[in-house]
Amino acid sequence: MRVVHVSDCFAPRTGGIETQVGDLARHQAAAGHEVHVLTATLGEGGERAGVVDVEDGVHVHRLGARLPFDLPVNPVAGPRLLRDAFAAVRPDAVHVHAGVLSPFAFDGARLAVTAGLPTAVTWHCMLDGVAAPAAHLVARTRWSQPRAALSAVSSAAAERVRELFGGVDVAVVPNGIDADRWAPTPDGGDGGEGGGPLRLVATMRLAPRKRAVPLVEVVGAAARRLPPGALHLMVVGDGPLRDPLTARVRALGLDDVVELRGRLPRDEVRAAYADADVFLAPARLEAFGIAALEARTAGLVVLAHRGTGVAEFVTDGRDGFLVADDAEMAEAVVLLAQDRSLLRRMRAHTRAVRPAFAWDDVLAAAEAEYARAAVLARGASGS
Repeated sequence: MRVVHVSDCFAPRTGGIETQVGDLARHQAAAGHEVHVLTATLGEGGERAGVVDVEDGVHVHRLGARLPFDLPVNPVAGPRLLRDAFAAVRPDAVHVHAGVLSPFAFDGARLAVTAGLPTAVTWHCMLDGVAAPAAHLVARTRWSQPRAALSAVSSAAAERVRELFGGVDVAVVPNGIDADRWAPTPDGGDGGEGGGPLRLVATMRLAPRKRAVPLVEVVGAAARRLPPGALHLMVVGDGPLRDPLTARVRALGLDDVVELRGRLPRDEVRAAYADADVFLAPARLEAFGIAALEARTAGLVVLAHRGTGVAEFVTDGRDGFLVADDAEMAEAVVLLAQDRSLLRRMRAHTRAVRPAFAWDDVLAAAEAEYARAAVLARGASGS
């Protein structure tokens, strides 16, 4: 099968969509498919305007333009380059990966559907605050009866897409991980039996949507209710809020509690999880939570907000706690710091029971969407 992925963002940019599109494409290529990625992200050397490289068996078409701030868009030539790529590759399926604002991906979806190509669109975001008002606009366009197979990366995200498109069928194509790579280490998971601090970790881009500053405020609120030395938080990641986050840690007097590690390679993140007890996911608009899934697979207890994609793999009270707000998250941190027997029981469960979302599951879900997209395309051509 010839599969074309369309994504505004791709490596060398880093982030959730970029990582998942790259991993999905590589796994499909390894399974014997011919896989292409059409992206508006420039290559490491500035490759753009149609340059094609083969990376790990995947044909990466760099269709972006040189713009300020390296924005992954090409408003002038992008549509032409997309049409040319579709005509040259002649894909059996086009898989579009969308966020809230994805002009390049949306152009790809529009052009693929217009060309009669089987098209699947997966949302990697939460459409809170967008779905309801935008639904009135969608109802006035031909997308009121989409000719593409629509999906999202979690049930929570799919609910918003369903609202946007007036209740049409929206499937779930989850994110995937290499479960063996993230499996618990044999020497981890003492649950604080040694009497040390509760070891907290969070991995995120330091950007407003991920709520890094509220995270340290949560930990600060918990620390004020516990003896000195009861907590240690490691924050893994970098981004535009690094300096404000550092300043907030200092202002709250948490220099001895919070450790800012910056961005780390995956192997070092894995090592950090081996030395931790609890993963904190403070974002309220988390469509899936790949870092939380990796931490849960590594045997950590996960604290996250209700109504997010983390609920796909965390059951409240068993794998962790799903909280209503930041105050409840601080309460959960205090509880686990004080009740080490509860922490040990929860960690024993997370270490023993591996969550789903291995790549075989994800590949099967994607192929089911391609089959559904083919049926919709045939129906449209016959109408």
